[in-house]
Amino acid sequence: MKLTLRQMEIFLNVVASGHLTNVARDMKLSQSAISMSIKELENILGRPVFDRINKKLVLNEVGRAFYKEIDPLFKKLSDIEYEFKNSENKGMIRVGASTTIVDYLMPTIICSYMSSYPDVKITLKEGNTQEITQMIQEGTIDIGFVEGFVSGSDIVKEKIGVDELVVVTASDKFKGKSYYIDELAKERWILREEGSGTREVFLSYIKEKIDDLNIFLELGHTESIKSILINRDCLTCISKIAVEQELSEGKLHRVDVKNFDCKREFLMIYHKDKYHSTLFEKFVYFSKKLMTQMLNVEHHIRLKQMK
Repeated sequence: MKLTLRQMEIFLNVVASGHLTNVARDMKLSQSAISMSIKELENILGRPVFDRINKKLVLNEVGRAFYKEIDPLFKKLSDIEYEFKNSENKGMIRVGASTTIVDYLMPTIICSYMSSYPDVKITLKEGNTQEITQMIQEGTIDIGFVEGFVSGSDIVKEKIGVDELVVVTASDKFKGKSYYIDELAKERWILREEGSGTREVFLSYIKEKIDDLNIFLELGHTESIKSILINRDCLTCISKIAVEQELSEGKLHRVDVKNFDCKREFLMIYHKDKYHSTLFEKFVYFSKKLMTQMLNVEHHIRLKQMK
């Protein structure tokens, strides 16, 4: 095999950047070294892989086919190299989670895991479902925990629990009365930003009943939505686990919406080409087990409250 891992790495970086100067700077190499590496790769393949358009390197049809084959291979080789630099119970796991899960589930999971495996370092990135999915596809995190809809044939999805969405408010005007969801359409609503799993599941659930929901404010974080709710005459649809404390303290109350049964799945996701190291497998097992237990406890508490 004439191709080297270094040539593959340079090729992939040029694909991502499109400019030799940027790649040379990031890899701390000369621009001529980057250019020579690309030329050598093209000589080995016997055909150009880039078109030179407006001073930018753009993949041609040959390059796109080559990229499709090389990208997952390089990611897997990088994972293997990283794994063998670390022992079974020592290393780093890069985790991403959507806002609801980061705020209300992940702290307990990560603290418990690091107590059992003190030599393992965990980095946690927060984003909405769409952003976490993109991080998985780009290889910047190893595993993600999200809710709602996840697309992509390169993403492996495992259901780890079910979450209930509820309509809540701080306004007393909605107390003591039942509503159909379409009767609330013209009220002022606060929702999460586009790309949020909470938002997408809720809007998908009501789309056949409501043509135009009066969304007067969009925010990127659940805690911000709760702060606005407490001080404004408005509504939101939110994860029940995110407002358990406010409901119990009477700061917010649940609006009685007829025939409203909006649920979503909590998913664990990772790339189909992800190398399954022992460290990775242990974290997957531990996280699934603990998160399932936590969600089951919430479920049993709700059943007792309903009796």
